[in-house]
Amino acid sequence: MGMAKKKLRVGVLFGGKSGEHEVSLRSARSILKAIDRKKYDVVELGIGKDGRWLQGAEAQGLLGGSADEKQVLRSAQDDNAGGGLTIAAAAAEPGATTGLDIVFPVLHGTFGEDGTIQGLFELADIAYVGSGVLGSAAGMDKDVMKRLFKAAGLPITPHVTVLRAEWKADARKVRKQIEKTLVYPVFVKPANLGSSVGISKVHDRSELDAAMDLAAGFDRKIVVEQGVGGPGVKPRELEIAVLGNDVVEASVVGEIVPAKEFYDYEAKYELDGPDESVSIIPAKLTKAEEKKIRAMAIEAFKACDLAGLARVDFLMAPATKGKKGKPAEFVLNEVNTMPGFTSISMYPKLWGASGLKYTKLIDRLIALGMERHAEKLQTRFSK
Repeated sequence: MGMAKKKLRVGVLFGGKSGEHEVSLRSARSILKAIDRKKYDVVELGIGKDGRWLQGAEAQGLLGGSADEKQVLRSAQDDNAGGGLTIAAAAAEPGATTGLDIVFPVLHGTFGEDGTIQGLFELADIAYVGSGVLGSAAGMDKDVMKRLFKAAGLPITPHVTVLRAEWKADARKVRKQIEKTLVYPVFVKPANLGSSVGISKVHDRSELDAAMDLAAGFDRKIVVEQGVGGPGVKPRELEIAVLGNDVVEASVVGEIVPAKEFYDYEAKYELDGPDESVSIIPAKLTKAEEKKIRAMAIEAFKACDLAGLARVDFLMAPATKGKKGKPAEFVLNEVNTMPGFTSISMYPKLWGASGLKYTKLIDRLIALGMERHAEKLQTRFSK
């Protein structure tokens, strides 16, 4: 009889300083509930809204839960109580009681999905789930992302990138540039914020200034995009889940039917009951359309040098009939490198519909993170 295989120690990291703190807690609760504890020793790691790192009972407290649950967890945690845990300390002694084999950063938005925490893991030489520093940063910056899509020959909607300083210095000049390049309606977005925060749909010039000011409050770079399909067209919103490192696969296609005029933060997370957005999986598309868009999702993943997982979002202007009829038009909207991960989030639901259940999906992501770290160890860092 061989030795029992040592369980992998997985740090599940959640919370964070971004505006998506609550969404992160929701995703983490789902993962902690579903993760296979026969395979993994799970260590909960929290980051408070103030940026403090928490572990043990404090991390549990961040997640919420009943007093009874907390009491049980607290007694289990007392034996490995310690001061504030740093990832560096945890990684320094792999296999020790504090050591972690891999971290699953269930962080959405700034400081979690933008390459900053990934850089910390790289410095600590610890395996982690998801994209690296470059892919995470590119997937967070809508301007850079579009440049990469364009370089890869992928279809994007016409857009203009404006610096906050330019808008403040000469709004008239910026307005002119936007109207010369784009046709209303346009969407005004902060370049670097997740979850549709600070985004406005602008129907005409009278709404532009307020939208620009709002976006400028959230980022130094503002991306202004032309609506897909032109005035009066309501594009379909399609999403595909992608999984893999160097070998990548795409899920079936899902469609979001937004409760509001577009899929903003409120439509995503706050509306429920008759007002909630509906997802249709699989989306009603022709075989050819589905094949095309799944291939595009994989190309987008590679163009941004992503790893592990991403949700790739598209906009589709439906085909028009008649003599001057145009075929359906697909446009890449964005990649999301750490998509919502509750059991009812689109990313796990798309894999569920493709035959990969939630718990197995977590296994796959952990394996991909370990594999990518092993691959890194084959790289020489000095001559």
